[in-house]
Amino acid sequence: MIEITPKTKVGELLDNFPQLEDVLLQISPAFASLKNPILRRTVAKVAALQQAAAIGGVKVEELVNRLRREVGQEPLFGDADSEYLSGEPPQWFDATKVVLRFDACEVIQSGGSPMNQILEQTKTLNEGEIYELITPFVPAPIIDMLKQKGFNAASVKSGSTVANWVIKTP
Repeated sequence: MIEITPKTKVGELLDNFPQLEDVLLQISPAFASLKNPILRRTVAKVAALQQAAAIGGVKVEELVNRLRREVGQEPLFGDADSEYLSGEPPQWFDATKVVLRFDACEVIQSGGSPMNQILEQTKTLNEGEIYELITPFVPAPIIDMLKQKGFNAASVKSGSTVANWVIKTP
């Protein structure tokens, strides 16, 4: 069996401990998307618990410790601060530089995955241009993928949605 850490992929967690699906659903309603077979095969395979915590609006240390307790592992103390959400737009944000907008809430709530569409759309950005993505939660796996591709990103929660901005950097 695997050791549960913030870096554990959600899919790997559920493959090894299927009983934890119900625990995740108890922790946050945002995890209900794990019932969707498409999201389970795609997002769950790349999303780590650290990212899932941001999506579920819970502290990563609380999520990991709860899951570890459920399977008899000792608690693991980690960084509780979310690295994804900030209270306000970043300094580099300029609304006049937003060239593409995509509200992915309907796609996500209907059980689809907007990942491929987002990755394709962001490929078209020129340096200094901003992509605005509206989601019902922080799309941590997508943000991490874009950061690895050299983009800068920021997320701000407003009511029931999250505004995510991605800028093409030099």
